[in-house]
Amino acid sequence: MATPTSIKLDDELKGRVQHLAEARRRTSHWIMREAIAQYVEREEKREAFKQDALRAWAEYQRDDLHLTLEEADAWLAKLEAGEDAEPPKCHV
Repeated sequence: MATPTSIKLDDELKGRVQHLAEARRRTSHWIMREAIAQYVEREEKREAFKQDALRAWAEYQRDDLHLTLEEADAWLAKLEAGEDAEPPKCHV
């Protein structure tokens, strides 16, 4: 169920939203809702990426397993060439 939420916009931004809404033949409400939805989705993905990086860093610090740049680059080159290559084994 949707609940009303108010948002304060300065006159310039409000005018820009209204102009875009007219150009898109949508309501200002639709434009703002869509903008917020896209922003939230993008930021959730960014936060998930950040959390994955922090977990990977913590795991690396714990066990010191890694690949060198050369190993990773060679594996990725095989994948780019269409080979079905297994990732190299991590090492200390």
